[in-house]
This record gives sequence, structure tokens and C-alpha cells, in this order.
Amino acid sequence: MPLYMDVHTIAQGVAMADVVQAHKADLQHQGRHDVSYLRYWVDESQGTIFCLVEAPSAEAAAAVHREAHGLVADQIFQVQEGS
Repeated sequence: MPLYMDVHTIAQGVAMADVVQAHKADLQHQGRHDVSYLRYWVDESQGTIFCLVEAPSAEAAAAVHREAHGLVADQIFQVQEGS
């Protein structure tokens, strides 16, 4: 299954506690789209969130965010894992 990294930018900054709740909502909705949100990273002061997701398409990954909490990513990149 393809792997994607999405990027969200929240101009006023973001609190880790809010991202934790949004991720929990993603986990509740992901099965409907054959998506698996794996990990996320947060830069609170810059308001930037990165999500790593396995999904059949970028559109499926975006649909989960849209349904779960409405915070759709600004950008979604298909990526390959390296070491």
C-alpha cells in the first residue's frame, strides 16, 4: 500500500493535546477508507503537523481527516521509507 506524508499548517500555532485528539478521531474513521494513520509529528510553535499514513490514495487519506475533524492537510506527498 502506498505511503504518504501530509503536512498541516495552523497559522496561530497548535497544541499537542489538540493533535492527540485529532489523531484519535482519525483512528476511528480510517477503516472506512482502508487507511492506516501510523505516526505524527508536531511543531507547536510553528503550527506544523506531519502525518504518516498508509492509504490507497492521497484522496482516501484526506477523506479520513475531513470526516474525523475537518483539518485537511495543506499538502500530501507520496513517500518511500528509507533508513
